[in-house]
Amino acid sequence: IDRMLAALDTADGAIPALAIHDTVKRGSPDGSIAETVDRTGLARSQTPQGFRFAAILDAHRRAADAGIAGLTDDAHVAEWAGLKVQLVQGSETNMKLTTAADILEAENRLLRERLLAQGDIAVGSGYDVHRFTTGDHVMLCGVRIPHDHGLEGHSDADAPLHALTDAILGALGDGDIGVHFPPSDQKWKGAASDQFVRHAMSLLAARGGRIAHADLTIVCERPRIGPYRPAMQTRLSELLGLPLDRVSIKATTSERMGFTGR
Repeated sequence: IDRMLAALDTADGAIPALAIHDTVKRGSPDGSIAETVDRTGLARSQTPQGFRFAAILDAHRRAADAGIAGLTDDAHVAEWAGLKVQLVQGSETNMKLTTAADILEAENRLLRERLLAQGDIAVGSGYDVHRFTTGDHVMLCGVRIPHDHGLEGHSDADAPLHALTDAILGALGDGDIGVHFPPSDQKWKGAASDQFVRHAMSLLAARGGRIAHADLTIVCERPRIGPYRPAMQTRLSELLGLPLDRVSIKATTSERMGFTGR
């Protein structure tokens, strides 16, 4: 766009274009080669195209009044009207969207570019279980939820945050939460589990990484997770530095089966 605007200082119009490097053939009606076209000076035109408004408007009006057909783009209209149109260097990444296939290819290209921008991509998973004990609340995803039992653990027993910490450490290939925060160390007795997540995030940042998305599934018969899900999602969004729509929290029971069911 900058190159087109600069060209308009001395021309009525300007379009981005790419030199043709392929050998160009002209076909005959029967499908055979009629000739090889000299590609010297040939270029593929791109969009957007830039024009001095009064000049291109007049050109369009004259072409319409004259009933001229077959003009394939604005530059073609300008050529017919005798305007000077300058070619400027285009870009292979400047993709014209005309058909549904073009749009799909553009989306795929954008996805590829985003993936490449991520660099090395690693996915980690975490899993944690804590048994119930006496108490009046449980901590889940950094949110205090009133309950007739607590969760037993050396820290605050926030199983989702422990699993999330292990997932980050797993993506880094850096052990698990027990390696970094041994249960034998009294320093961590009753500790808030958000500091475990922050520690894992600091290790990630030190390696130049970032979290793209987090997805947690909490399995429990009770308490009910639904009423507290928005607060949990907000807390994880803060801890991970992610927009809310990049943090997923799901909950399910085990239908009274297995140890969680009992």
